[in-house]
Amino acid sequence: MTSPSSPKLRVAVLFGGRSGEHEVSLMSARSVIAALDPAQYEIFTVGITHAGNWLMGENTLDCLEQNKIESLDHVFLFPTPGQPGLYAMRDTQYVRIAEPDVFFPVLHGTFGEDGTMQGLLELADVAYVGAGVTGSAVGMDKGIFKDVMRANNIPVVDWVILNRSEIRTDMEAALRKAESLGAYPLFAKPANLGSSVGISKCRNRSDLAEGLLEAATFDRRILVEHGVLQPREIEVSVLGNENPLASVCGEVLPSREFYSYESKYVDGTSGLIIPANIPAETSDLIRSLAVRACQAIDCAGMARVDFFLDTASGSVFLNEVNTLPGFTSISMYPKLWNASGLAYPQLVDRLIELALERKADRDRTVREFRRDM
Repeated sequence: MTSPSSPKLRVAVLFGGRSGEHEVSLMSARSVIAALDPAQYEIFTVGITHAGNWLMGENTLDCLEQNKIESLDHVFLFPTPGQPGLYAMRDTQYVRIAEPDVFFPVLHGTFGEDGTMQGLLELADVAYVGAGVTGSAVGMDKGIFKDVMRANNIPVVDWVILNRSEIRTDMEAALRKAESLGAYPLFAKPANLGSSVGISKCRNRSDLAEGLLEAATFDRRILVEHGVLQPREIEVSVLGNENPLASVCGEVLPSREFYSYESKYVDGTSGLIIPANIPAETSDLIRSLAVRACQAIDCAGMARVDFFLDTASGSVFLNEVNTLPGFTSISMYPKLWNASGLAYPQLVDRLIELALERKADRDRTVREFRRDM
């Protein structure tokens, strides 16, 4: 991306955050930082605590992991185009300590993947990796996302949305609403979270009540969806802005009953088959649906798109789009691109290029309208 004579591109990697996926974000960030070539990039590491404080300094990631943050500076990104960069307080004044060319949010879940961080970066008028406000918000809310998929004739399993208040005030009515989907098993999920945090497989009414309460601790909106009885879990990585490309398909073999948080990040025993052993026409269909889904929500940069393949009927159902997928050493997103011919470091380079392209396109937008009187 840079020639020997050109200055290094300055990249700020954001990680941590106010989310149940805070720890996953730290794992992803470590991999991304390791992949950034120090000969090409000047790297700023910005850790965001569970409380939402932005911190920067020496060994930021290690300090955040070990909760030893006393030596780090509190930094600020002002939501105004005229004050670019990251600022810290020095005596009684804000002093700019870094002016990144591009921000790389490695933030999963709420306040990072849901459009809120993207809104701040838009207000600050900076380049950033990944989807914008709309794509992030729609991709994050599983209920609204399914509405958009159905409007675009993309197959999804049946679902209902419950609010936390419904569960707290009348659990019986909430259970009946969820059970209107049909026979068990049902899955209860926070509508706005990922990494399988707060998800429960419910085989009966007792399980469902517990699952609703569990999901409601993580979000005010809870999704209940009908389970596919004999699913194969197929995933595709998507890369690009207006004209995205899809990787080869991969299959997840969960070490537990479903691809839970524990099977992803704790025991690490879930298997991955890349490429997935599925018919060519099924692979083509899934890859096409993945691109259509990303375009439908105005995604950009990257996404991992997850599907269920019903082994009994052969039907394909789109499960969700992850606009900031995991980047850990065991994550499917980079593995799928590696199998498609794009190695991890080059993938990170390409994401940064796409961020700069997206920013250049935004800069073409006229922000003022003056009517001649």
